[in-house]
Amino acid sequence: MSKRHDVDQAVKAMLKAACVAYDVIALEDGQERPQRISPFGTVFMRDGDPGEPDIDLSPPTYHYNQRIPIEIAAYKSSEPLRLVLDRMAGAIGAAVAADRFLGGAVDYLDVTAMELTGLSASAPGAQTQMGGMFEIVASYHTTNPLI
Repeated sequence: MSKRHDVDQAVKAMLKAACVAYDVIALEDGQERPQRISPFGTVFMRDGDPGEPDIDLSPPTYHYNQRIPIEIAAYKSSEPLRLVLDRMAGAIGAAVAADRFLGGAVDYLDVTAMELTGLSASAPGAQTQMGGMFEIVASYHTTNPLI
C-alpha cells in the first residue's frame, strides 16, 4: 500500500472512533455521496489528495500536505441544525487535537474551518437538511513518492 492510502485509512479509523453516535461513510475512488443520511447525522470522508510535494534533494525526501475532504450532514430535529453540526464537527476536532500525529502515521494533523451549506431536500415534504464541509490536513514525508 501507499503512504497516501495508509493515511486515509488511519483518518477513517479516527473518524469512526470519534463519531460513534453518527454514521461514518468513506467514499472511495470518486464514489457519489448517498442522498440519504442517518437520522442522527452522517460523516462522509473522501479520498485524500496529497497534492504536489515539497522536495529536499539530499537525501530525497518528499513532504506532502494531504487534504482529506470531510462532509457532515444532519436533519432538522428538536435542536437547531447548526448546534448538531457544531457538535459533530467538535467531536472530530477533539479527536484531531488528541492525536496530532495520528498514532505516528503523520508528522502533523490539522483541520480547516467548516463551511456550512444547505442541502436540498430530495422530495417535497422531506425533512430539512444542513451540512458542513471542511478538510483534515495530514502533513507527512516519504523517501519515495510512489509508496
